[in-house]
Amino acid sequence: MSHFNPGWLARSPSRRYKSQIEAILEAALDAVDPVNAVKRHMRVEGDALVVGEQRYDLGGGSGSGSESHGSGSGRPRRVFVVGAGKASGAMARAVEELLGDRVTAGVVNVKYGYTAETRRIELIEAGHPLPDENSIAGARRMAALLRTVTADDLVIGLISGGGSALLILPAEGITLADMEQFTDVLLRSGATINELNTVRKHLDLVKGGGLARLAFPATFVALVLSDVVGNPLDVIASGPTVPDTTTFAEAWAVLERYGIVDDVPRPIADRLRRGTAGQIPDTPKPGDPLFANVATLIVASNAVAAQAAVATAQALGYHALLLSTYIEGEAREVAKVAAAIAKEVVHSGRPLAPPACLVAGGETTVTVRGSGKGGRNQEVALAAALALDGWSNVAIVALATDGGDGPTDAAGALVDGTTVQRGRLQGLEARDFLDRNDAYPFLRAVGDLLITGPTNTNVNDLLFVFGFSNVPTASVRSPTG
Repeated sequence: MSHFNPGWLARSPSRRYKSQIEAILEAALDAVDPVNAVKRHMRVEGDALVVGEQRYDLGGGSGSGSESHGSGSGRPRRVFVVGAGKASGAMARAVEELLGDRVTAGVVNVKYGYTAETRRIELIEAGHPLPDENSIAGARRMAALLRTVTADDLVIGLISGGGSALLILPAEGITLADMEQFTDVLLRSGATINELNTVRKHLDLVKGGGLARLAFPATFVALVLSDVVGNPLDVIASGPTVPDTTTFAEAWAVLERYGIVDDVPRPIADRLRRGTAGQIPDTPKPGDPLFANVATLIVASNAVAAQAAVATAQALGYHALLLSTYIEGEAREVAKVAAAIAKEVVHSGRPLAPPACLVAGGETTVTVRGSGKGGRNQEVALAAALALDGWSNVAIVALATDGGDGPTDAAGALVDGTTVQRGRLQGLEARDFLDRNDAYPFLRAVGDLLITGPTNTNVNDLLFVFGFSNVPTASVRSPTG
């Protein structure tokens, strides 16, 4: 079943390639489906749970041998599930399908609308990108559950993108309102997700290894769906299950770098100052004994999605190439580079001859200067449309793999060399919309938005550059005729 609105591309000349483009995008999303990702890396063999290359004794039998993690006592082992993220609800469903009644209990925080059918694992819907009271309530429920565990228990952590906002347990003296204001200030400053998470880990008791600390002394195995460039485990969802390599000093430096020390709430600035001065213990670092029985495994990532897209494009007859999964930077600048590559493809056949599909992944940032509506992928798309204005046989797709680009119902957009002109026919100037960070209404008016609804996965963003061949220049008509 397609993720995409049947009417997408209805007014775009690129609609002639709709079935091919959609197949390529669908392949990327299917490759990082959370249920499939968990089941590729986890299975039950008798009385053992196998995760990656590790075996965990579930009890109830003779044990699973000396290589298993567990007491081997033969008693059924208690299994608890905790976690947070946009994909974590679907991941929880996969764990229940594998373990059934062996799951003792669980609590997982998910974004509103990103739910799944579970029986023993409670899913708590919470706010994203700004946390809300449910984010804290769910964290407290998890903390209470983990306070009951013993060294004989197994805890399974399900972590995915969005977990930083969905799972918060603020340090003493910091309120939800403080966290909301701080997050909004950093998002608007143009800070990267890595910088945002560096600060978050020093304000929160579950981030930066905090969740693993709560689960001690139980055995803990965490499955991670990565939404961060390069897959650094201490950055994804602010690294709740791994040692933290960042410091209070680095968190404070982020505020200074963007000139926002006076813009964040005072309790947050005060905590970071005291931490930098050594008055508060830092987050647990590599070598801390609490991580001796903790394992963390990435089960899906941006690279997996991008590689699947390339393979499908090749099967459809495109010359295809994965450019990079490390794309970062200001959305408008990344858009200019993507547009330049598209022009080169159709002009000279470099780096690939048409028909070509070049794929990149990562996460751009937007420095907000206006009060418009949109997201980083829509900003990339609109900026690319301006750079491609008047060019034939090119298209660019910017896609948020979770189906939600910024505070909108769009996953991104597809634009081509006619996008800007189609706007002008309606009296809309694309440059004006871009200047006020207002990509959504423009792209909606010209019919170039991608609407998927929640995909229940999240492995960051994908960028597709298409160069087509032997296609006559499309005419652009007024929407009324």
